Amino acid sequence: MNYKRIPLGPLWTNSYVIDDGRGTAFCIDAGGDPADVLGYLRNERLKLAAIVLTHGHMDHILGCAALKEATGAVLYVPADDEPLLADPNRNLASEFGCEIEAVQPDRLVRDGDVFSVGGISLTALHTPGHTKGSTCYIAEQGGEKLLVSGDTLFARSIGRTDLSGGDSEAMSRSLARLNAIAGDMPVLPGHGPETTLQKEREWNPFLKG
Repeated sequence: MNYKRIPLGPLWTNSYVIDDGRGTAFCIDAGGDPADVLGYLRNERLKLAAIVLTHGHMDHILGCAALKEATGAVLYVPADDEPLLADPNRNLASEFGCEIEAVQPDRLVRDGDVFSVGGISLTALHTPGHTKGSTCYIAEQGGEKLLVSGDTLFARSIGRTDLSGGDSEAMSRSLARLNAIAGDMPVLPGHGPETTLQKEREWNPFLKG
């Protein structure tokens, strides 16, 4: 399992291209002009089979329509955040003065859903707090695992709960759920540097203990 972090958009949101080593890939969160993602796919000779969203805020969906049109990828969207895709007030596009091209999800994701992209299996963990539908994913291939944490868990921090759809109590429950995951694995957050689950258990004040 290979992954490449590609920051996109006005808030430098982490998009990730993750591939199975056999030519099939998916993109986590297309947060801006997807030119860099498309260039990477061409250079690595990868077929993008899916776009997987962690939540519906503007800075994570801005490039979805263009990337979907260019690749024909299937769009997976957390079910509780589907309404955000077409609502600029709820997805924060109006706050940033952005216009987002409408895009329809192909699949709605709910807690516990398991689906495959190429040789990689993804398990959805509903982790509300940043938004109602915020979802993390455990990607697994051949015993190798990584956690895509979106704007739920960052390196030494967590996502905001004071925006539309935010809920601090729900966030606390979601963090406890992540803390309870057995073992260690890389963590790919929606903003900032990559980290690991064990490092966050030890050093993140919101997760520690």
